Parts: sequence; structure tokens; C-alpha cells
Amino acid sequence: MSSRINSYNNRLWRLALLCAALALFAGVTWAPSSTGQERPLPDGPGKEEARKLCAGCHELEKSFSNRQDRVGWQLTLEKMVSYGMNATEKDIATVLEYATRNFPADDVPKIKVNEAKAIELESGLSLRRSQAAAVIQYREKNGPFKSIEDLKKVPGIDAAKIEAKKDRLIFK
Repeated sequence: MSSRINSYNNRLWRLALLCAALALFAGVTWAPSSTGQERPLPDGPGKEEARKLCAGCHELEKSFSNRQDRVGWQLTLEKMVSYGMNATEKDIATVLEYATRNFPADDVPKIKVNEAKAIELESGLSLRRSQAAAVIQYREKNGPFKSIEDLKKVPGIDAAKIEAKKDRLIFK
């Protein structure tokens, strides 16, 4: 029973972090209207679940300002669950579909790995804060990264997350 509760709590924390990561990108692609008011979320299946899960901790519209592909939204939701977001598996799946459908990765910014700050690495690659800090520390000690393989050499890095977002990385 204890491991089941811990697993559930981990999912909640991951989902809460998702909403936090989304909020970090406030204004990047979800700009206020010309009247200064935030635009409402698009209607459709998942809107109310998104409002329920994210609005308790974040400005809802800004939570979705970071456009991502399906893998990115999945990682972000998992991160929010790990931070304690209270959600059912069904709600998470519904919000994933809603975010993927309404906030696609059309305009996802590239990440300049050799110039990026920790917050850019953390949110852009769905890394933990300690992993983003490790990337910067490794870069400062060993010089610029030349390839994704160099980046994967960073101790403690989640290579699967890096691989999933390799199309967003720039090594110049």
C-alpha cells in the first residue's frame, strides 16, 4: 500500500511541475490580446480537466504558452504529477490530448545547448533542476558540446529525455 501511495504522490508531483514549467514560458506564444486581456483556452474535450488540474497553481492560459510535441507534453505532465498535482490517470490522458491538439509544437524554440541557462534546459528538455545544473557545470568544465552524444555524457543526465527532444537542440 505504501509503494502505491508513493507512486501516486510521484505522479502528482510530476504533473504539478508540468504546470509550473508551462507557466515559465508565459507570453512566449500565448500573448495577451490587443485589449491586454488573456485569450481564453480553446473549447473542446479536455478544457475543463486542464482548468481543474492546472489553474489551482498557475495562470491557466500561460500554462499552455509553451508549445510542445506529444512527448514534450507527456514529460511535462509527468513532471507535474511528480510535484504533487492531484489527478486521475483519465484526467491526465485527457489533458495530454487537449494540449497536444490545441498547443502543438509548430513554434517550439530551438535550444542553444552551449548558451542556454539552466531554466531553459530544465523546461525545454524537461530535465530536473539538478540535471540542468549538471549540464552547465559539465559545459563550463569541459568546453562546448559538439553533439548530442557529448551531451549524453553528462553524469546523471536522462539520456531518453535528451533523445526525445534532439530535434530542438543546436550545438553551435
